[in-house]
Amino acid sequence: MTSLSTSPVADNGATHTVREIAQQPALWREVEQIVTASRQTLDAFLRPLTARGDLRVVLTGAGTSAFAGQVLQAALARRLGLRVDAVATTDLVADPRGCLAEDVPTLLVSFARSGDSPESVAATDLADQVLSEVHHLVITCNAQGSLARGHAERPSSHVLLMPAAANDQGFAMTSSFTCMTLAALLALGGEAYQGVTERLARAAEAILDDANVERTVGALLSRAPERIVYLGSGALKGLAGESALKVLELTGGTLVAGAESSLGFRHGPKAVLNAGTVVVVYVSNDPYTRQYDLDIAAELRGNLPAGSVVTVAAASGAQRDAGTADGWEVPALDGVEDVALALPAVVYAQLVALRASLAGGIRPDQPFPSGEVNRVVQGVILHDLHN
Repeated sequence: MTSLSTSPVADNGATHTVREIAQQPALWREVEQIVTASRQTLDAFLRPLTARGDLRVVLTGAGTSAFAGQVLQAALARRLGLRVDAVATTDLVADPRGCLAEDVPTLLVSFARSGDSPESVAATDLADQVLSEVHHLVITCNAQGSLARGHAERPSSHVLLMPAAANDQGFAMTSSFTCMTLAALLALGGEAYQGVTERLARAAEAILDDANVERTVGALLSRAPERIVYLGSGALKGLAGESALKVLELTGGTLVAGAESSLGFRHGPKAVLNAGTVVVVYVSNDPYTRQYDLDIAAELRGNLPAGSVVTVAAASGAQRDAGTADGWEVPALDGVEDVALALPAVVYAQLVALRASLAGGIRPDQPFPSGEVNRVVQGVILHDLHN
């Protein structure tokens, strides 16, 4: 897909969305610079906390921002040697005593594109009410948002601002999602992820610049699917959820999308399959986990029309169909952890959603012109928590 940022689709109500997908590799490099420049203050804030064996880390956000936490959860738990949970702000605000039932020292990591969604600020306020000790790492794309301003001067908080361009102006989060996810990985994952950003950026650039991607995405959508399912394991299950959400958002809900784990799909959700379903399976880089991803892909290829099932995987001899019409390749990332693989892999999902939107005559920058769904959530009534 040569020069996505100058593609003619930008003139079809997709100006912001096209630019924001295309800018991701450059922004990832900026994110690494931001985290590197902030390292001293980040470490001064984080190290005393992560050195405590009783610390609980809660990754929180709503919608796409919640999926960032799901992608990161297992990798950060492994690297930190601490309990790390991904809890959506929408769950935390509705049931703070349940989500924060254990009154232990907690680091609440809040992901927010704008920081102006009602639940974003409410989640941090409720954590302060429910817990005896809570610290806040706010990762946001909007320096003027309520969340960033409310935590800027608090001694128990640290605000990590993303590049200004990551504050996506399109309806759906694209570069904001990947920038915030990468920032958390670099900030909390430490030295284990040094040098990974450039590999991820180059992989994403290769996908965006590959004319074959245009054809393979187009071939999948030429089937005029009525349903699309994303599957993945571990960190890639969180990516599957974000991928399905992109389709729902950018097509205005006209293309039904769902997500599950590769093993969990057989336990009921498989009922969604029909002749009009296409399936995208994210293939893990972990040799053990990969087997389950490839198993479900092979099984579904035996049940659905030819060309209905594609895999997305790092180029590897173990991936049987990488680089083919049925196997979409994430180049030069064989062996990286799935949490890192997820960032360039999501570019495929963003392109699928963009093309599906345009194919349906929908304007991706504003797929809900009547305003029934909004870029920044509206209509939430926040209720007082009575202790």
